[in-house]
Amino acid sequence: MTPTVPLFLLLLGLIGAQATFDQRMAAAMAAGLCKARPTDLVFIVDSSRSVRPSEFEQVKVFLANVINGLNVGPNATRVGVVNYASRVKNEVSMKTHRTKTALVKAVSKIEPLSTGTMTGSAIQFALNVAFSEAEGARAKSPDVSKVAIIVTDGRPQDNVKDVAQRARDAGIEIFAIGVGRVDMTTLRQMASEPLDDHVDYVESYSVIEKLTKKFQEAFCVSDLCATGDHDCQQVCISTPGSYKCACKDGFTLKDDGRTCSAPCGNAAIDAVFVIDGSKSVRPENFELVKKWINQIIDKLEVSEKNAHVGLVQYSSTVNTEFPLGRYNNKKDLKEAVKKMDYMERGTMTGMALRHTVDNVFNNARPGVQKVAIVFTDGRSQDYIGDAAKKAKELGLKMYAVGVGNALESELKQIASEPIGDHYFYTADFKAMSEIAKKLQINKCEDPCECDSLVKFQKKVEDALQALNKKLESMSKRIALLENKIV
Repeated sequence: MTPTVPLFLLLLGLIGAQATFDQRMAAAMAAGLCKARPTDLVFIVDSSRSVRPSEFEQVKVFLANVINGLNVGPNATRVGVVNYASRVKNEVSMKTHRTKTALVKAVSKIEPLSTGTMTGSAIQFALNVAFSEAEGARAKSPDVSKVAIIVTDGRPQDNVKDVAQRARDAGIEIFAIGVGRVDMTTLRQMASEPLDDHVDYVESYSVIEKLTKKFQEAFCVSDLCATGDHDCQQVCISTPGSYKCACKDGFTLKDDGRTCSAPCGNAAIDAVFVIDGSKSVRPENFELVKKWINQIIDKLEVSEKNAHVGLVQYSSTVNTEFPLGRYNNKKDLKEAVKKMDYMERGTMTGMALRHTVDNVFNNARPGVQKVAIVFTDGRSQDYIGDAAKKAKELGLKMYAVGVGNALESELKQIASEPIGDHYFYTADFKAMSEIAKKLQINKCEDPCECDSLVKFQKKVEDALQALNKKLESMSKRIALLENKIV
């Protein structure tokens, strides 16, 4: 039998769509950025009398386009289609069609039922039948997604709230697409949370195809390791929809699940944040600065033996919010940062640097790497050159971070050499999180060399202390001799 013209055109369009979407999917897979998660997918399609035949053809094109973007197969995505009006019909079973070509052909043959709108019955049917193992669905497993996409243009003539809840409780993720005069309340009652991601509306069936890309992306699991959207220090291993961190040979993954312990151990560090709290920062941005500090703290191994952290805030005056070593765990440390009150007023960066060197690092541990992270958003109202020079001469590693109206010349004056590794600038407070990712205050290319350097520094400091004691002893002896002579 010769196919009718509309059916012929539909098949021609589907074939063209399949080629286009296969190319897109192939490109994504080749780039390594998108992987198909095993999914049992059921379309639940309204074909009541309010849906005209030409509109139902457009729904079928939409279904076929989504199918063409999937990785269809027994071990990948299995697809079923439920057609409903006053009655419900299982048009495509997951166990029947295991290839895109077969699925598209089956979709093209579906005819509208053209009666009432029993959406609740359709959802119940999908739950009981379409998603059953007898119809080709897989047993419930955390490795397999269960997804239903409902397309409707009217108000249901039965209850959908309770049956939709039962479906969601059974592990089915529900997307609800409304067309034209659809009842939005029932769409929200059917859909999974968050509703913004699971409820869609289009004005007419003629534009329903614009949702195709969204649903292709919904079934695309990003390879977060490939995109770089992770915070692993050394090795990132992709998992479905997520990732886990690992370490190179000889290194050990720490308790935070992200960073690695070096074979020679971790050199201890004393780090002090020197934070601009002037009025130009503004309260809402000051909260972002506090989050930025805690983002960096998350990367440190805070403990009595390893990382100690202090915090200084400055404006027209300088205040030590808490000294080095007061808090020996991340939880208490981050809570203390959150409680920091915003000073406002001026910007005395030079005064802050002198205070940090003279009053905070004077309580630092001997033989421990010392780091200052200076943040500012504007021009200093006093001279910073001498204070910055003294800090570096005393062996402090100085990082300078500027936002907004901060002067790059001042930031570079503060930063240690090489300046490119110790100086950061962004125009927007919201971009500070990117600086936190780049800023590696305890980074060492060769951890063993770092340990050796720290041990050497400790020996030097011990030797200097011993020498000072000998000098003091000699001074006392000389004084006694002078008294005897007199």
